[in-house]
Amino acid sequence: MAELRPGSEGLDFGCGPAPLLARMLEEAGHRVALYDAYYMPNPAVMRKPYDFIVSTEVVEHLASPGAELQRLWGCLKPGGLLALMTKLVISPERFTTWHYIRDPTHICFFSAHTFRWLADWLSAELNFVASDVIFLRKKFPG
Repeated sequence: MAELRPGSEGLDFGCGPAPLLARMLEEAGHRVALYDAYYMPNPAVMRKPYDFIVSTEVVEHLASPGAELQRLWGCLKPGGLLALMTKLVISPERFTTWHYIRDPTHICFFSAHTFRWLADWLSAELNFVASDVIFLRKKFPG
């Protein structure tokens, strides 16, 4: 990931039983802690600062996404990157026939507008990297 400094330390939040992304990041020279509420519930990793946090196909499963995203944001160092991957709602009209809502474990949904609001709320730099990939960068104080 070109946005990361060499040797950065990160967290794979919601890594699942086989943390492939963490392994790829480690192969690229980064150190990655793992957290998953079901497969790797280690609360100690949520109490340290990170250069980056990745969360792939997780936020749509969160019962309290605002609180959880704020907690993750608090774990980022200034200049840190929160990289999220989730399908985005394209329009209210298409929402009712969207395949993503058929998964009963998907309990909250996001749009580009949602992430623009979140970036304002967090005072973050926002970048839509791909159709389903969102980067929020924590600004340096001052």
